[in-house]
Amino acid sequence: MKIDQFIESTHKLPKPDSDWSPCLQSLWWAKKGEWEKAHDLAQDVATSDGSWVHAYLHRVEGDLGNAAYWYSRAGKPVKRTEDPEGEWIEITEDFLSRIS
Repeated sequence: MKIDQFIESTHKLPKPDSDWSPCLQSLWWAKKGEWEKAHDLAQDVATSDGSWVHAYLHRVEGDLGNAAYWYSRAGKPVKRTEDPEGEWIEITEDFLSRIS
């Protein structure tokens, strides 16, 4: 799946594909502006991927201290100045590249 198809699905579907990873589902909800749903999914994923999405969500929320903690858990650099939309694309494209 390409990023444009993924984004289009956020406009056409009522919920993300249940076959997607929780991280990808979280990013889908984040794109729809459903921060709580996105956060609920991401916080339950105890991997570096889950921590990366969790960090991004706290950055979007504006809680940079909490975001820094989760970036550290993910092994990713803290993002402070980069456009959050650019980071959403980076993370989403990474996860989409892993599904067939």
